[in-house]
Amino acid sequence: MGNSTPVTEFILMGLTEDSQLQLILFGIFSAVYAITLVGNLSIIILIRISPSLNTPMYFFLTSLSFLDICYTSSVTPNFLSNLLKEKKSISYGGCFTQLYFYGTFGTTECYLLAVMAYDRYVAICNPLLYLMIMSQRKCVQLVTISCIAGIINAFIHTMAATRLSFCGPNVINSFYCEGPPLVALSCSDISLNYLLMFVFIGFNLITTNLTILTSYTYILVTILKMHSAMSRRKAFSTCTSHLMVIIIFYGCFSFMYARPSSRPNYNLDQIASVFYVMVTPMLNPLIYSMRNQEVRGAFRNILRGKFHIQNM
Repeated sequence: MGNSTPVTEFILMGLTEDSQLQLILFGIFSAVYAITLVGNLSIIILIRISPSLNTPMYFFLTSLSFLDICYTSSVTPNFLSNLLKEKKSISYGGCFTQLYFYGTFGTTECYLLAVMAYDRYVAICNPLLYLMIMSQRKCVQLVTISCIAGIINAFIHTMAATRLSFCGPNVINSFYCEGPPLVALSCSDISLNYLLMFVFIGFNLITTNLTILTSYTYILVTILKMHSAMSRRKAFSTCTSHLMVIIIFYGCFSFMYARPSSRPNYNLDQIASVFYVMVTPMLNPLIYSMRNQEVRGAFRNILRGKFHIQNM
């Protein structure tokens, strides 16, 4: 420790060391990032100018689209830049900044997906009281609570990481500053960091998953009690897009963090990380636009020139 030099930057492993493959990946992921930005911005604009989409459900979808833009933008620009560099580095301060914003937006999205499940529960199980329960004030409060949960979670883990000493090596086994690979490089005692990860990440996952499972259990029971097959199809169709987004999001998350640590697989972890950080935010607007009749109808109205700005 006496002869060690404090780390001033970190080296990111990246996806490959093949320079030609890096150029191909740069083109592919630049297109993915562009589609993500255009797709989510289109959803936001579409909902804002379409009278038929001025409902709580689409308010949450707007929030999800904005969050997806922020979430992928916390990692992707630096990742694309490093694909064109021989030395894939990030400064000490830049690494912790990325860790904080990535954690904030990722945690906020977990809570927002749970809020959207609750919204579908109210819409299907209490349709007559839906607009009263999910008032504009209530919707804003739920999104605000999701953001606060994300900020607090990211702040705790980032502050816990900044108290650590890094004296080499400085190579992070990921293409971005992810918490566990970063903490593993420390030459300090990291037991507190892993305890905080276990407590807070566990609490966040249990809270959001219980909300989602409970909401959809009640939704399923309500749908099965419906006498009309058409009513059942209509009720279920309002949930399919959200369910697909949840399955993709939590599927990748579980693959990265729930596998036994005794069986690490760097290549599979990298693929899951890419899908989780960059591909999922691109798929969300595509899923909602393809699976949702109201969104498709609003888009057709725009093409016909039937729209005006909504007061949101």
